[in-house]
This record gives sequence, C-alpha cells and structure tokens, in this order.
Amino acid sequence: MIIEPLKGLIAAPFTPMDENGNINTSIIPKYYHFLKDNKVTGAFICGSTGEGVSMSTEEKKQVASAWADCTKDDKDFKVMLFLGGTSITDCKDLARYAKQIGLYAISFTAPFYFKPANVDMLATACAEIAAVVPDMPFYYYHIPVLTGVGFAMYDLLNAVDGKIPNFAGVKYTHEDFMDFLSCMHFKDGKYDMLWGRDENMLSALVLGTKGAVGSTFNYAAPLYYDMIDAFEANDLKKAQQLQQQSIDMIRLLGKYGGIATGKAYMKLIDINCGEFRLPVKNMDASQFEQFKKDVDGVGFHNFKSKATSLV
Repeated sequence: MIIEPLKGLIAAPFTPMDENGNINTSIIPKYYHFLKDNKVTGAFICGSTGEGVSMSTEEKKQVASAWADCTKDDKDFKVMLFLGGTSITDCKDLARYAKQIGLYAISFTAPFYFKPANVDMLATACAEIAAVVPDMPFYYYHIPVLTGVGFAMYDLLNAVDGKIPNFAGVKYTHEDFMDFLSCMHFKDGKYDMLWGRDENMLSALVLGTKGAVGSTFNYAAPLYYDMIDAFEANDLKKAQQLQQQSIDMIRLLGKYGGIATGKAYMKLIDINCGEFRLPVKNMDASQFEQFKKDVDGVGFHNFKSKATSLV
C-alpha cells in the first residue's frame, strides 16, 4: 500500500459541547471552514484535545460523521479518527465506521490500563486493529506522558515493518529527538512521522519534518506557518522568535489549568466549543477575564487564526 506523507499543519480539533456537556456537532461545518481559511490541511479528531477518552463510542461516531459530511468533497483535507486505546473491540468497531463514512485514516495509542508488556505486544495490538481496514492508513499515536507507555518508536517500526501493510507512520507527541530522527531515517523514510509538540516544532523542522499535528493550530495557525516560512528562508532568528511566541502562548495553558485552556482560546476566535468534561478542570468567569488580559500580553491577537469565508 502506497501512502503519501501528510504535509503542513493538521489541527487536533476540540469536540464542541453545549452548555449541558452534550456533543454539539452543529458547530463542526463552521469549524472546518475556519481551519481551511487558515491553511490547515487536516484534522486529527477525538484525540487528547478532542476528549476522545471522555466520550462514548456512539458520541465519537457522531463527531466523526459530522466531520465526514462537511469534508467529503475536499480530498485535500485529511480527517483522521483517533480510535482510543483501552478496548480493542471498540477500536475495531470505530475503525470500520471510519472506513464506512469515508475518513482518510485511523489512529490508535497504547492501551494505558492493561499496558503492553513489550513492544511486540503493542505491535500485535496495532496489527489486529489495522487488519479490519486493510486499505486505510493506520497511524500509531505516541504520547507516553498520558499513556505511560514509552517504548522507542524506532523499535515499534522494526516490530511492525513488513507485518502491517497499512501502517502509515506515527503521530509523535514526545520530546525524544534522537528516536524521532531515527524513525524519520528508518528504511529511507518509509514511514510518515508527524510531529506533535507545538512548543518545540522548530527543532522538528530542523530534523526534516514536513507535517505536524497540534492543538494550538486550531487558533494560532498563522504563527506556525510564519515560523515555517522563516525557517525555509534560513531566517533562524525570526523562526526562533516565533517559536518563543508559541511558547509564551502555550505557557498560559499551564497557568490556567492545562488542556481546557484551549477551549478558552477558541472563545476568543468566536468558536465556542463549550467546556471540557470531568475530570478536567475549567476556568471560572473571573479567571477567564484575567486570562484575556494575559492573552493580550503575549500578543495573541497579532497572530491568531481568523475567518475569511462566510459559512
């Protein structure tokens, strides 16, 4: 199976929720067009940012269907569905559904309750899921900070090579640049390596990455494309300054409680995705007012994503 490497910025969208915490798919068409306006090339849905682990299988199908419906005529915009990691049975079901509705690819992460004992067991789990959709790209999602499974991805590539024909590559959300570069060079770049840490994307560009998946691409895509342009023009000083702006913006996530802060950023670009589900903590109204002041302080309004089309 020939799989073309993905390029550009792929957003990890937030799952829109209403005031009662229920899925609100009505926002997704507007969301898609907004990402397109900002040159985002795809969406990695129901992942960490998308609260996939806090959603039922049926809810993930609702979200996947909504993205499939509004992107079905856009072959240049790739939608990847994160299946999960704890239930192989549910992952298979979702993989079949993703294929049925016409999504581009699926992704799976390491089981994080009953963890695989070694990399071969992880490869076996990948193979079992990938086999139900043999003509659909399968990406492994490496995020050891959340799964607690930290096998080197170079070892996983060795374990799956030649055994999973539709294994496309890895969404790499970790800081091991030695491992990442080794994976990029594995069999002359056979596998697609997508960078997943927005705050050190410049370092990944130096290593040669062409595609990245990130949560901040939802609301600050112009910043990263400017950084890519500066890097490609060999203006490293400017690229470093833009990466620092990204870091300053991302620091506010930590200040205000973590991942839920991303939905607060979305409110500032007029896409209200509601709040995160329990057990994630959301900021209260007074914190949101202080957050807006801090956002002004990092210059967010100078590089935020903006809508240009009417939907």
